[in-house]
Amino acid sequence: MEEDNRGTALGNVIRIDDDRVREHLGRIVRGTVEETLNAMLEAEADRLCNAGRYERTAARRDQRSGSYDRKLQTTAGEVTLKVPKLRMQTFETAIIERYRRRESSVEEALIEMYLAGVSVRRVEDITEALWGTRVSPGTVSNLNKKIYGQIEAWRHQPIEGEQPYLYLDGIVLKRTWAGEVRNVSLLVAISVNADGYRQILGIVEGAKEDRAGWSAFLAHLKGRGLSGVELIVSDACMGLVESAAEFFPMARWQRCMVHFYRNVFSHVPAGKLREVALMLKAIHAQEDLAAAQRKTGEVVARLHNMRLGKAAELVEIAGPETLAYYAFPEEHWRRIRTNNPLERIMREIRRRTRVVGAFPDGNSALNLAAAR
Repeated sequence: MEEDNRGTALGNVIRIDDDRVREHLGRIVRGTVEETLNAMLEAEADRLCNAGRYERTAARRDQRSGSYDRKLQTTAGEVTLKVPKLRMQTFETAIIERYRRRESSVEEALIEMYLAGVSVRRVEDITEALWGTRVSPGTVSNLNKKIYGQIEAWRHQPIEGEQPYLYLDGIVLKRTWAGEVRNVSLLVAISVNADGYRQILGIVEGAKEDRAGWSAFLAHLKGRGLSGVELIVSDACMGLVESAAEFFPMARWQRCMVHFYRNVFSHVPAGKLREVALMLKAIHAQEDLAAAQRKTGEVVARLHNMRLGKAAELVEIAGPETLAYYAFPEEHWRRIRTNNPLERIMREIRRRTRVVGAFPDGNSALNLAAAR
């Protein structure tokens, strides 16, 4: 019993302050990094002078003229560098670029945090916790501009090979305009090429999802070399179908089956949703186009009997638009009758852009979505 009490007492006496331990280790690591970098700078200065400090030799090419302090943010925290100054030449070194204030790995981490969905305010907090310094929103914005050039190059690169299946969709985001918050549309296209591989073709900013916006986007894609399109998959977006027929007259149009179901459900009372859903699914479970057309007629008649006139009218008019996939190989049906391959990308864009709220301009919204 006494041994147990002694053990308990000792357990209360021996305490470890985790915060102080981490702080101490952080100082040790920063000190080591600082000492190593300064030693490398000194060695670089010796190489440029072709002589060590205070060394007298006929081979000397330059002389030192003191040094100046530079702060550098590293993954170990902020360190102070003593950058040598030379009398006859500017001290430049690959160890640390001139005017650079952050290690490249720190800059890459900041960019990745922002693109992954961390708000600018949280980026400030995280950098202070990790490296002991706060990074301003302006700094994050300037760092992101480094990847904008790569994004622009990707958005305008040639599209090679034929793309039989083309998926189109748009998303509406908020942007500030002259002090007001207004909508901006981003139009996105992906495709499946002749080898069966899916790829993202492009993304552009459109004032809104209308015929003019879609025509400009499709002209952009065609100008980059988009060809061989046999099927265009999308929802019944205003202006999209007309624009698609204008630029790809030989391609069929497949109305997204899932979006079609949602349109029909908007005219069906909650108590009958399950029954109507099974009826619609039966249309797209048929073995061929003729059977699917017959089933569509049966569903229309049944909806009329259920006194769901608007739903019946929609199925009668728009139902055939969801059956274009029957003209293609059966093993492709499940993947080309809906816009689902593109929906996952659009969900990721929504998730990321929700953190921002309203963008300062359409270009920033476009670049963030394109980066994702």
